[in-house]
Amino acid sequence: MSLLTLFITAVGLSMDAFAVSVCKGLAMKKLSWKKALIIGLWFGGFQALMPTIGFVLGTRFERYVTAIDHWIAFVLLALIGISMIKEALSKEEEKANDSVDVKTMFLLAVATSIDALAVGITYAFLQVSIVPAVSFIGVITFFLSVIGVKIGNVFGLKYKARAEIFGGVILILMGLKILLEHLGVLN
Repeated sequence: MSLLTLFITAVGLSMDAFAVSVCKGLAMKKLSWKKALIIGLWFGGFQALMPTIGFVLGTRFERYVTAIDHWIAFVLLALIGISMIKEALSKEEEKANDSVDVKTMFLLAVATSIDALAVGITYAFLQVSIVPAVSFIGVITFFLSVIGVKIGNVFGLKYKARAEIFGGVILILMGLKILLEHLGVLN
């Protein structure tokens, strides 16, 4: 997997965490860099942990699904992307608060990184070198989350939906790229 492809995937995966970070920043009366760093560490850490777990699960079942792994990757990434776009377009408002307690951050970190678990399964099928990949994803998510807190504190909810739509489109396109490469359409 090329560095550009990994970067684009990392940005796509981090958009949920970015969007929640924007909400956290919105809820802060005054920007707290300590809270921004805590939020970044939670989201970046889980965005690295979940694909690792997915990778381990995927390698256990790889021999059973090798013939259709490209279709699985495409379907998983497309479903995640569609879900992100649908959530961005929904009219439901998320309640914003600036709490960074363990329970709150754990639940948010898990919720925003479930898609990374599926990507980790995909990485197992594609035989991606997992340690550098998840490290890169975690670092990108960390930085985008910290930036998201700052943006939320300055601009509010204006960019939240756009970020989720952008992330969803990226994941759909990555899934399509994987499928087309395997079918020999892209080389």
